[in-house]
Order: sequence, then structure tokens, then C-alpha cells
Amino acid sequence: MTPTGVNVAHPDKVYIGGQWREAHSGRSIEIVSPNTEQVVAVVAEADEADMDAAVAAARDAFDHGPWVALRPAERISYLKRMADHLRARESEIAKAWTAQMGGLASFAGPMTGGSTMTFDNIIAMAEKFSFVEQRPTIGAAVGLVAYEPVGVVAAIAPWNGPYGIMLNKVAYALASGCTVIMKPSPETPLEAYIIAEAAEAAGVPAGVVNLVCGHREASDHLVCNHGVDKVSFTGSTVAGKRIASVCGERIARCTLELGGKSAAIIADDFPIEAAAGLLTGTITMMSGQVCAMLSRVIVPRKRHDELASAISAEMKKVVVGYSDDPTTQLGPVAMKRQLERIEMYIEEGKKTADLITGGGRPAHLNRGYFIEPTLFANVKNDSRIAQEEIFGPVLSLIPCDDEEDAIRIANDSNYGLNGSVLTNDHERAYRIARRVRTGGFGQNGLRMDFGLPFGGFKQSGVGREGGLEGMMSYLELKTILLDGQPAAL
Repeated sequence: MTPTGVNVAHPDKVYIGGQWREAHSGRSIEIVSPNTEQVVAVVAEADEADMDAAVAAARDAFDHGPWVALRPAERISYLKRMADHLRARESEIAKAWTAQMGGLASFAGPMTGGSTMTFDNIIAMAEKFSFVEQRPTIGAAVGLVAYEPVGVVAAIAPWNGPYGIMLNKVAYALASGCTVIMKPSPETPLEAYIIAEAAEAAGVPAGVVNLVCGHREASDHLVCNHGVDKVSFTGSTVAGKRIASVCGERIARCTLELGGKSAAIIADDFPIEAAAGLLTGTITMMSGQVCAMLSRVIVPRKRHDELASAISAEMKKVVVGYSDDPTTQLGPVAMKRQLERIEMYIEEGKKTADLITGGGRPAHLNRGYFIEPTLFANVKNDSRIAQEEIFGPVLSLIPCDDEEDAIRIANDSNYGLNGSVLTNDHERAYRIARRVRTGGFGQNGLRMDFGLPFGGFKQSGVGREGGLEGMMSYLELKTILLDGQPAAL
């Protein structure tokens, strides 16, 4: 069973060793629409035995298969065929995202197309990359540095951006010569199925790409399998800590893109009305379910009340509705437990801050996981709603004394993923950007470019995805010192 317009051939199976096979567990995972609360898809549930089988297939393909021995250009030819397949199915992928996660249909197409374009860009970058470099050396006649694949990769993607995030991991892994086990979120697995079908259609050798979708216990079993050389994980900081500890035990490689509690600093020169519109449009994007979301707003004390009033007015204009309605500006959150989590934080926020607007479920919607855009004012930066990731359309307004105080507050967080300053002064923006301890920072809004390194400081993660730096984490460096020049590099 799949949503209307999404044509996955084998949702009832896992993909291991180049074959679609029955899941060992015999169980299924039901995907529930956040719009209707009805089941829209059913896929096979992988258990621990399936995880082990996928690792064994990927291990065999890496250790004994042809993939690693191929020239980079030959691997790239497979990726290009995958890209062609995915591009032809972008409409399906967009529909899958809306059906599973509740993302707006009006945004699903551009988001999907952008993700495929990023895949193309990774291919183009890999084509230009020199996997063997000659370097000056005093240790031998010839000094070479070879970039070799890290090995078997467990690629674990979250539910909010399942296509782009998984595709990014697969692209870097395959271009580098790794084999990969895709482990999508059980809430949004359909995109990974389509990626697996793209690999199959492109003729990628057996075992190079595998797909197993399971719940937490089976996923933990995958991470613990000693046949996995690297874990590439995007998700919560809690899960990231567990993965880091497991990988640390055997010195396995890991890339962790985790949570955030990013701050937007409001400068004196930025107009209040413009700030209100920008911040409201940002916090409602993907229903606030973005790791890099600007969910804390740090504003001069003298401008605090005026900004609170302006944001409240903007939030009241937001059209909350079903994802397939082209007039909808804020759709549902992804699942029931996420809605309940947001409601818990709203109740916590009422204890320490002023609820200005929102905070409840929309009166006109009697089904689905909907919450109103919500604004808290006079928020204390040490409160739970300012320190913990809510992952919903909830904005906290924090007063500050001056620019120095604003920077101090922005840095007073366990997270360090993203940040912004709203100012028309480019010099000021750069100065503040260099002092805020985050992996990304933008002037005048939430800005991200996945062609550049993306990741965080502190508990927002380890390593980077995007750009050349993204591919480097899938490679090991080998220094080779020779007495003469080899014929073939």
C-alpha cells in the first residue's frame, strides 16, 4: 500500500544484496497521514536479522565486489543513471513527502527538485575530485596521498527531510566507493524505496545499496554491528550521543548532524514590520520542523514589546490547513507524538514566559496533527522553551540589553547549529557571525546552502555534510612513499 500517485514496486519487502526479499520479522510498519490520521502506506519492518543481512551484503560487496575497484568515472556513470531515474520521479517523491510528513504540496515540488539538483552537484564535484594526489616529500622519491573509501556506511535519515538528506548521504558514499545501508525513518520510508529502485534501475552492483526500515531497537542493532565502518546520522542529539558512544567503542567513523536551538539577533537598524514578517514566515516553514530553525529571537529590550505585537499580528494572518490546499501556509506537524511534545512545551512555556498568541489546536480543524503558530515573549534564556529543541512552530522572544548581551545569549546554549542577525549593515553582520558559535550563520534570515559545509558546533553534531567537506568524511587518507613514479595513478 502506497499513497495515490506514488508507485513503489515492493513496499512489502526489504532490499538486500540486490534482491527484494521478505523481511525476516514478517511484520509491517504503517505510515499515518498527519492530515487525516489515516494509514496511507504500509512497508516491511526490518528486524535485527535483516540489519545483519544488510551489513553482510554491504560488507561482501565492499570487500569482494567490483565497486571499490571501479575507476571513479565508472562509479559516476552509475550515479548519473540514478539521477536520471530520480528526476523522472520527482512528482512521486513530492507526493510521498506530503502524504507521510504533511509537508505543503506547494513546497514539496521545489524541495524535491532542489534535492535532486544537489545530487547532480555532488556528482559534478566527484568528477573533478583527484582521488590520488602527488605531493612534495622528503621521505622518498615520490609522495602520494590516496583518498580511499571508508567502507560500509550505515546512512540513517530523519523524517522531516527524508529524500534530500538520505540522497546526500548515498551520493557521497557511492561517489567515494563505499557501500551503503539505507535506514530511513519508519515515519517516512518511501523516498528511500525510490532511491533503492533508482540504484536497481541504474544497474548498481548487488550489495552496494541496501534498504532496511526498522524501529529503534533494530536501528541500534545496525549501529552496533562491527561490519559497519561509518555511521552517517541525521536526527536528535539524544540518539546522536548513543551513536557516538557505540562508534567510539570500536573507533568507527561517524558523522552526526543533530539538533539546534538557533538564535536570530535583531539589530537596531532592522525595521520591526520586516522582522515580524520574516520571522513568522520562517517559524512556520515545514511547521517549524527544521533542525536549523531560528526558534529564539534576541531583541533589544526597548524594541521587545513592539516586535512581539508585530509578530502576533503576522501569526494571526497565517492560514493553517491541510497540506494539499494551495492556500495553506502552515500544515500539520508530522505525527501525534510530535504534536503532544509541542503541546507539552507550550504548557511549560506558560509557567515562565508570556504566551502572546497561539498555543492551541485550530478550532476549524477537527482531525490531523495541527497546532497554531505560537509566540512567547519575555522568555528567559535559561528556561526550557529557550534551551530545548521543540521542533514546531513555537517562537521565543528574548530581550537583551545591547549587542554584546545578544551575542552572550545566543552562545548560551548547548547547541550551535545555525544563527542569524537581522541588520542591513554587512560589516556588522560579519562581525557578529564570527562571534556566534555556530556551524552556519546568515544575514537577514534562515539561510542554508547544501553545496557548502553544513553542520554544527557543540551538541549540534560532529563533522559536516555538503560541499567537498561532505565527501571527505566518507574517505580515508593513505600516504604512499615510493622510490619511483608509478605508471598509473
